[in-house]
Amino acid sequence: MVKAVRVHEYGGPEVMQIEDIELPPPGPGEVRVRNHAIGVNFIDTYFRSGHYPVPRKPFIPGNEAAGEITAIGAGVKSFAPGDRVGYTVSLGCYAQERNVEAARLIKLPEAISYETAAAMILKGLTAQYLLRRTYKVKKGDTILVHAAAGGVGLILCQWGKALGAHVIGTAGSAEKAELAKRAGAESVILYNEVDFAEAVKALTRGKLCNVVYDGVGKKTFPGSLDCLRPLGMFVSFGSASGPIDAFDLGLLSRKGSLFATRPMLYSYIAKRSDLDRMTNDLINVVTSGEVRIPVNATYRLDEAVTVHKALEARETTGATVLLP
Repeated sequence: MVKAVRVHEYGGPEVMQIEDIELPPPGPGEVRVRNHAIGVNFIDTYFRSGHYPVPRKPFIPGNEAAGEITAIGAGVKSFAPGDRVGYTVSLGCYAQERNVEAARLIKLPEAISYETAAAMILKGLTAQYLLRRTYKVKKGDTILVHAAAGGVGLILCQWGKALGAHVIGTAGSAEKAELAKRAGAESVILYNEVDFAEAVKALTRGKLCNVVYDGVGKKTFPGSLDCLRPLGMFVSFGSASGPIDAFDLGLLSRKGSLFATRPMLYSYIAKRSDLDRMTNDLINVVTSGEVRIPVNATYRLDEAVTVHKALEARETTGATVLLP
């Protein structure tokens, strides 16, 4: 028996319960992983609340973890017991142990701890595709990062700076703004206190941004569109303040023939070759020191309710990790 967090019905943080579950041996193509660290991400709250539906209930939340392989199923040749691995999959990570498809695993170099890995795979790969694929940031670009002190935001600020971009961030408090500046944002706008679109216009002397990365959603739309220069790209990758309502596509043409997209990580890593390439890119920038992964809080697995409450109250910065 292993301990896991399970959700029987959608709802607030309190619907998560610690339970003992029986874990079968790994099936063909699977490995059994003893989780040493589990990443907490805002997407976890979407599944728990029902904003994103799940295939069946009860279910185990969590989309990112790192640990050690303890057993392998039939046909697994690339991994062995004792290997240090990380992974991002849809659901099932809030548990002491679990079975995972070997095709989804990432081998961890010794230089990366389990805690760092659990904080960097989903968030770091998200930053990778946002910066390198959805919109390929180049030297001299101006980018706007909403929620710049969040887990993805801090990585975007650092990596964007390393790519030679001018990074503008937004944050909800002076303390969060300082974190974003230390991560590489040249300027940080307190969007609760000023009109961030007007502030962007002033900071860029009217030139505006090439791309806006928006994980906030309802609260920052449509103001984000006013931060873009003609032919700029609006990238909505999250909805921490609620989803963006349907809008008239003509708005994009009226504001300068803008592009808008709503990407998802799992579309970008569906092919193993893409997962490998993106992971190598991420590991390189982390081990080189260009990007640091800030694990700002750790909790026990049985404190998942407390963590989700803090996450939804926007009280967290950087990455939060559960230790089973």
